[in-house]
Amino acid sequence: MASAEPEKDKSKVHKLSLKGSAKLVAEFFQYSIHTILFQRGVYPAEDFTAVKKYGLNMLVSSDDQVRAYIKKIMSQLDKWMVGGKISKLVIVITDKDSGEHVERWQFDVQILAKPKSTKSKSSKPTPADQENSSAPSSSSTASAEKPEAEIQSEIAAIFRQITASVTFLPQLQGGDCTFNVLVYADASSEVPVEWGDSDAKEIVNGERVQLRGFSTKNHRVDTLVSYRLAD
Repeated sequence: MASAEPEKDKSKVHKLSLKGSAKLVAEFFQYSIHTILFQRGVYPAEDFTAVKKYGLNMLVSSDDQVRAYIKKIMSQLDKWMVGGKISKLVIVITDKDSGEHVERWQFDVQILAKPKSTKSKSSKPTPADQENSSAPSSSSTASAEKPEAEIQSEIAAIFRQITASVTFLPQLQGGDCTFNVLVYADASSEVPVEWGDSDAKEIVNGERVQLRGFSTKNHRVDTLVSYRLAD
């Protein structure tokens, strides 16, 4: 008797190429920026609209200037991600009056099985900062294929944690803060003129909380928030 034909799609794994994985990570960054701006009250709640993503109701800015700025960041970030140039993305919230950095959301990116060498740089007039900063090489090997549903579930868990973080983060004064985006990119990256050097914008004497991460076959992203303790 002939053996039965094997099932072609047992686990319904959607195989993500390196390019597809890079775009998934970049999209995660985009929603992270919107979510943090909303949850931390950097802009008024009425400036956000709900969209369905990752099985959650996500809130994204409907302010034209904010959307244009984030779109500008993402158009460059997409290129760097696909080129394997990114090692870290940082969102920094700064007090407008004092100029003090009060919160710093850091997303560390490992490109699995791809070593990298980086050096230090970042931003100019716009709040968009690029930071070609030295980061440890990744010696990890690529992981096994992973169902896309599992990846989406891991990402959703991170957003739930960001939402829940308001329970321990100090309250920010609404409308009194601004934000910057820093990207740690490979030293060989082509840098647009509107991006330039920046310091790391670390939180002085801040608390640090490690949040969840997620992984694809090609990338690993870990999340960390640092914040200034309330006076």
